[in-house]
Amino acid sequence: MSNKQTKKGIHELYKKDKTEAEKALWGASANRRGFLKKTAIVAMGAALGAPVVFGRNYTSGLIPAAFADSNDFFSLPGKHSGLIILNDKPINAETPPHLLDDKITPGDKLFVRNNGLPPAENTVDVSKWTLTIEGESALSKKTYTIAQLKAKFKNYTYQLTLECGGNGRKEFNPPAKGNQWTTGAIGCPEWTGVRLKDVLNDAGVKSNAVYVAYYGKDTHINGDPKKVVISRGVPISKAMEDESLIAWAMNGEDIPMLNGHPLRLVFGGFPASCSGKWLSKIVIRNKVHDGPKMTGQSYRVPCKPVAPGTKVEDEDMCIIEAMPVKSLITFPQTGATIKKGQKLPIRGHAWTGDSKITKMEFSIDFGATWKPCNLTEAVNRFAWQHFDAKVDFPQTGYYEVWVKATDANAITQPMLLPGWNPRGYLNNACHRIAVKVQ
Repeated sequence: MSNKQTKKGIHELYKKDKTEAEKALWGASANRRGFLKKTAIVAMGAALGAPVVFGRNYTSGLIPAAFADSNDFFSLPGKHSGLIILNDKPINAETPPHLLDDKITPGDKLFVRNNGLPPAENTVDVSKWTLTIEGESALSKKTYTIAQLKAKFKNYTYQLTLECGGNGRKEFNPPAKGNQWTTGAIGCPEWTGVRLKDVLNDAGVKSNAVYVAYYGKDTHINGDPKKVVISRGVPISKAMEDESLIAWAMNGEDIPMLNGHPLRLVFGGFPASCSGKWLSKIVIRNKVHDGPKMTGQSYRVPCKPVAPGTKVEDEDMCIIEAMPVKSLITFPQTGATIKKGQKLPIRGHAWTGDSKITKMEFSIDFGATWKPCNLTEAVNRFAWQHFDAKVDFPQTGYYEVWVKATDANAITQPMLLPGWNPRGYLNNACHRIAVKVQ
């Protein structure tokens, strides 16, 4: 069978709702070790047009290499087909800027950043899912079901911005290791849950508490259920903020499976890696947490500026906390064409990790001059703000529209790349789109 015929076969399979092929790809037909069941292997073979030799060793959640470079037939479950899949080992996908135009990010348009394999959907029983609070600085160990969390504590809804610490990594040179995010590892949905501090206080917090960290039920891509993939945390002061949530809903519905269903943490303004998914345990630590992805150079930047390409020792790296000031044009899509004399409406979002945006500006002359945008207030702390403007162009030709945000501390986005770092974190350079005036 030709490659074209195979793709056609896959397309026909994907016309069906929740086919066995989809289950094979994304884990609902996986066994407890994370490998595909026999029925899923057969479905995968049918989709590929040939039996999968050694299929018993195939890990769920991997796109067949024959089609790993194409989004034509492999959309993520519960996600918009326009998301760009960066990696399937584990699954990571970003959202193009023009799909982030909603003021409240829809669940199907929220980016996916996973470090391991999510629990298989058919193993998640919401009625039996539990969350345990413990640790050296916990006065007691307590376990709650989701139903108990909902009933025992007051429920809150906040719109909170989540952004991957590596968003924008692709622009760094020398290249930095990791998923090559452009601008789309960002979103700001509404989250519903209980305040983390209420649950922590119910268990009891000792005076020596320093950090609060999480453990989830994702597993390593090798299928080892005992290997912790990621366990990060935040300072106790961040954990005790009103907006720090243990959430079970996004935009009034269940959190998408790839974003942490049925339970996750949400810390607006900090790297999204702090907001643990598939949450099963929280530990109150008497020291800075030392779980996987908390040590070495993970989610850390040089404590002092370094020249591009510099090798930085672990002890000279500092943990990322509040995310930097940043903005994004969501309309129009880059490459817009208008006629001479027309005004171009632009709009987008701006956000920052520990302050508020006080000024938004745009430029059409590569940053030589700037003009103001209209700017809204945030609906709550750690939510993004929206901006808009109408842009005039003096003559026909090629233009770039740049935008930059300034926060309440008078910190402004850099026009070009900020300081280089080994892992390519915290790129908050001005976003820009191309415009042609005819």
